[in-house]
Amino acid sequence: MTKKIIHTNDAPKAIGTYSQAVRAGNTVYLSGQIGLDPRTMQMVEGIDAQIKRVFENLKAVAEAAGGSLDDVVRFTVYLTDLKHFAKVNEIMATYVAEPYPARAAIGVASLPRDALVEVDAVMVLEA
Repeated sequence: MTKKIIHTNDAPKAIGTYSQAVRAGNTVYLSGQIGLDPRTMQMVEGIDAQIKRVFENLKAVAEAAGGSLDDVVRFTVYLTDLKHFAKVNEIMATYVAEPYPARAAIGVASLPRDALVEVDAVMVLEA
């Protein structure tokens, strides 16, 4: 099995030693995205804007890998305040259709660049 690195200019550049996504076989592992605007590499303000930006970034990486967010089989959501969980559900429902993928939501003390939310994903594509 070979692995293929996925990159798009429509999502923020990696800010560390990782790739935006890696495809191994039919599975694509999307790195965590925070609310960085890919054009400015600046954090958008507010929880609603950050959640939307996170899903726009994930959508761009999924499309660069040849799929869509509907191909995601699992999301992991990291929140610095779990009171925003309902807002994640509300906004996420505008990006993915039923049947929804598996998901975990984890409360964390902090995230890179003082982000309020980060989401990573696993996507499975057709052969």
